[in-house]
Amino acid sequence: MKTIKNIAATASVLIAFLFIGCSDDDNVANQSTANQTPIDFSGTYTQQDQMGRPAINTVFVSSGDKDSFNTTTPSTMGSSFQSAFQSKLLALNAGYTTNLLGLDAPTFTTVLATDVLNVSTTAPTTFYDGTNVLTGRALADDVIDVELILIFGGPNATDNPGLTSDNVSSNDKEFLTSFPYLASPW
Repeated sequence: MKTIKNIAATASVLIAFLFIGCSDDDNVANQSTANQTPIDFSGTYTQQDQMGRPAINTVFVSSGDKDSFNTTTPSTMGSSFQSAFQSKLLALNAGYTTNLLGLDAPTFTTVLATDVLNVSTTAPTTFYDGTNVLTGRALADDVIDVELILIFGGPNATDNPGLTSDNVSSNDKEFLTSFPYLASPW
């Protein structure tokens, strides 16, 4: 008798799910245009944040300079922030001489201060692959490790081994092989 009651209860739940439908009101194509608010593009817009290279703004720009840095055009970033970046670099790594790219502190911090993501039309897209440097950024590039190596690794990428990796070797989920390429959210 107990088994029949369990089967009946389970069947009742399944039947209820068959009759309960979900609305598709999140599908914009099915909404009437009367319910949609048009986007207003009038007015003046200003840049509020800049993050061409992850962690550079976070680490090298002091909290008092964030707003200024975020609204500075890339063509003037180097001259405006290079010396502050160099001071920060040498505070982080007092033994800095050159990095894996052969860049001394003034040259390297000039590159860092111009916080843009460069893109090459002739080389592979990568943040750094051992040969190509800052020719773009592939999703799987370990950008933080590259930045740590350039800051702490010295000319052979072997100095300060405890500081040259965040020890996160890959994304927590595989990237897709077709558009939109990003891994699905958890």
